[in-house]
Amino acid sequence: MIEIQNITKKYGKKTVVNQVSAVITEGRLTAFIGSNGAGKSTLLSIISRLLKPDDGKVIIDGTEVLAWNQEELSKRISILRQSNHMNLRLTIWELVSFGRYPYSKGQLTEEDEEKIKEALEYTEILDLKDRYLDELSGGQRQMAYIAMVIAQDTRYIFLDEPLNNLDMKHSVQIMKILRKLVDDLGKTIVIVIHDINFVSCYADHILALKDGMLIKTGEKKEIINSDVLSGIYDMNIQINTIDGKDICIYYT
Repeated sequence: MIEIQNITKKYGKKTVVNQVSAVITEGRLTAFIGSNGAGKSTLLSIISRLLKPDDGKVIIDGTEVLAWNQEELSKRISILRQSNHMNLRLTIWELVSFGRYPYSKGQLTEEDEEKIKEALEYTEILDLKDRYLDELSGGQRQMAYIAMVIAQDTRYIFLDEPLNNLDMKHSVQIMKILRKLVDDLGKTIVIVIHDINFVSCYADHILALKDGMLIKTGEKKEIINSDVLSGIYDMNIQINTIDGKDICIYYT
């Protein structure tokens, strides 16, 4: 379980996260939603110890995140940031093998190689394992980074806008993979995401932020309704149910 307790973060005089408290339970896909500048990515970075808060604390499995040993924490949590692309000429296999570093320290064992293969099979890119990253499409590259996170084999997975600049096909593939990780392997996934319809179709729990404050949190059914979403995004959002899914209409 992840406990977020009164987290505050400022840049100069601007408060980007303002006394946010929440609980993220295990074995679920939790989405952080809100407009640009709401504080979603900053909060995710604080939870994953990429940033230190100015106030408050994050507790992961009973231990404050800042108190975790780095080596042990890297076996507990993994994160895929928005700017994750490396300026190195690597094959997909080489990239995904980085996910095993907390265990192998660069000396891959048979178990490490099996985890890499499993991650490539899970993301359906095993046939591309010898291709270089700069030879791939944007969607294929992002799938390779997702495979790297899967290979790390952590209990908690944090993803900061993993669907950015992807086409519909790869976006759906990634969301299906994330859903399977939760349903089949019991992973706990926290994702910053803008497409509210992917949230509606794939998430379990939602944290909605606005101007740095947590304004609503709850089960998906509690958040995906016109009144709540209109308050989050300051626009009219209608909900239509299609094939059992609540789809948000906001184009008109």
